[in-house]
Amino acid sequence: MYIVTGGAGFIGSNIVAGLEARGLGPVVISDRLRDGAKWRNIAGRALHDIIRPEDLMDYLEHHRGAVKAIVHMGAISATTETDVDRILVNNFRLSLDLWTWCTRNQTRFLYASSAATYGDGATGFDDDFSPEALARLRPLNPYGWSKHLFDRRVRADIDAGRVTPPQWAGLKFFNVYGPNEYHKTGQMSVVAQVHPVARRGEPFPLFRSHRPDVPDGGQSRDFVWIEDVVDVVLWLLSSPKVSGLFNLGTGQARSFLDLASAVYRALGREPAIAWRDTPEAIRDKYQYFTQANMDRLRAAGYNQPFTSLEEGVGRYVRDFLEHTDNPYR
Repeated sequence: MYIVTGGAGFIGSNIVAGLEARGLGPVVISDRLRDGAKWRNIAGRALHDIIRPEDLMDYLEHHRGAVKAIVHMGAISATTETDVDRILVNNFRLSLDLWTWCTRNQTRFLYASSAATYGDGATGFDDDFSPEALARLRPLNPYGWSKHLFDRRVRADIDAGRVTPPQWAGLKFFNVYGPNEYHKTGQMSVVAQVHPVARRGEPFPLFRSHRPDVPDGGQSRDFVWIEDVVDVVLWLLSSPKVSGLFNLGTGQARSFLDLASAVYRALGREPAIAWRDTPEAIRDKYQYFTQANMDRLRAAGYNQPFTSLEEGVGRYVRDFLEHTDNPYR
């Protein structure tokens, strides 16, 4: 069986759909559904079991020998979360427990790191896994730090010559967009936030630039379509000899103005943009540029092209967001 933690979340539920589409399974997810619409992300999936996170380690012990791989996407992903103890329990301690279990049981382990580990980007966006490169990174929030902490622990285990899972891979996700993110509300991608405004024919407010060298709307990110993320995960599962820490973006930064404009054009409308000041509370730490260096993933053997911004946004709008009765995968 395949275990997907955070399997009802945005990225996790898309990975579950990808496993099902490839005929890989049975699939067990570990997640909390609570009382929102998150359950809809997995409503169309044929699942073997759904496990509460607090029951996961016991479940693994009862099914040792039956688990082909753990795909660990579960985490507190809100960069605005301020309860650092809660973040450590969910993002670091659970990751370490799963790493230890996979090592002891020689089970493959894929996990979510994050581009948030790069902080303000002053040292670049190179997924250099050397101890020296990791030590230079300065995450800006507890979420990014918790992911970085685990990356460094993995590095330390390897340097100490400790046994590791037979395959392990950490993925530093950049700005992922696509279906099944609707439960994230204010943390949804800008595509999902622009769509209803553009559909009404109204202007969408983007942040003004507060740097003279960057035009309004010129702030840029590496936006990556969710199906490309799933393809990389499935490729890793089919490539058991590949291990490492890898960026997962497209390798091409695009502006928020490009992104918003692509939503309007996917609806057959001319872009309409309004401008608002970046809130002072985040202005000093606001990132103006992110772009994944994809050389290491390519060198490891992944050779599929990444979806262009215009194609990805167009597919998201036409195939999902416009189906307001059921925009889920």
